[in-house]
Amino acid sequence: MKALYIYPFQRLLSCFSYVLLCLLFFTNGVAWASVGLAEIAPTATDGTITLYYPSHAPEQQIHRGRFQFNLAEHAEPVRGNGHLIIISHGSGGSPWVHADLARSMVEAGFIVAMPEHRGDNYKDDSHPGPDSWTLRPAEVSRTIDAVGRDPRFAPLLTVDKVGMYGMSAGGHTALSMAGGRWSPAGFMQHCEEDLVNDFHSCVGLITRLNGGMFDGLKKWLALMVIRSRFSDATMREHHDPRVAAVVAGVPAAADFDMASLQNSSVPLGLVTAGQDRWLVPRFHSGRVLAACQTCEHIADLPEAGHGSLLSPLPPNLTGLVGDMLNDPPGFDRGQMPEVDKKITAFFEKHLLH
Repeated sequence: MKALYIYPFQRLLSCFSYVLLCLLFFTNGVAWASVGLAEIAPTATDGTITLYYPSHAPEQQIHRGRFQFNLAEHAEPVRGNGHLIIISHGSGGSPWVHADLARSMVEAGFIVAMPEHRGDNYKDDSHPGPDSWTLRPAEVSRTIDAVGRDPRFAPLLTVDKVGMYGMSAGGHTALSMAGGRWSPAGFMQHCEEDLVNDFHSCVGLITRLNGGMFDGLKKWLALMVIRSRFSDATMREHHDPRVAAVVAGVPAAADFDMASLQNSSVPLGLVTAGQDRWLVPRFHSGRVLAACQTCEHIADLPEAGHGSLLSPLPPNLTGLVGDMLNDPPGFDRGQMPEVDKKITAFFEKHLLH
């Protein structure tokens, strides 16, 4: 007889559990949701905006250049946690090299938007460095505007409390969005003082110093170009009150007035790479850490290189680009999903609570 009383109770408990799981799924949104992929078309002033977002549609294998993903392309978005994160790519970057981080954010309920920065992306790299850094913060703000008025996404989120992540040149943008002030003349001064020790920060990846007979000519030409283009001492700053939390990964930072980052205007997190040879840490991320009294050091990766924060990393990189972006010997890329989770948790902490 005892079993007759237990069985109805078990059925009731099973039904209750099912209802509870359904409520969790439909209210907290995204525990089992797929990751959708969509775009906002370019305009006369701005490039394509790529969006990753929660969806219930099945994911399918898609190809983008050398990359392969499982995503629900053009799928209907569903409500997640109601918040937006902007990701700013690095110099010559694309929306694909931060897809793993975007997935981590979407799984937490965020909608993620990646603007294509004019003149400094994988399709057009004609104006990198300070020329692009001047334009990027306003491009971030216009991306928030564009997502906020898009009929697919506007009903699902609020844009008055937005997160922003940037890596490399995108990290420079992130520091600007966190209240940092910089000038082209600050970039010029840095390169005049530390050209040899931070050569690729000043010159990019068009050439390298190799101890050969042409090194002197390379340095002379580099400084001549830098002095002719970047002597403007006017401080650049950008304020968008909607941006409420910022993370900078291996940021370009040598040209910032560090006093402006001493107490950042919003919560600011940093991810650093000890073996970064493109943006040597002591001139960039190290200076920010030393100056910023309120920053959170989200992840310190002593064995990582500059490209270790790209996930997925573009395959088959060779030459100088490969030297700068491929993982250094001994670096364990298997730790990057945990870094993505830490970045996501930073935004959850500061945007959702």
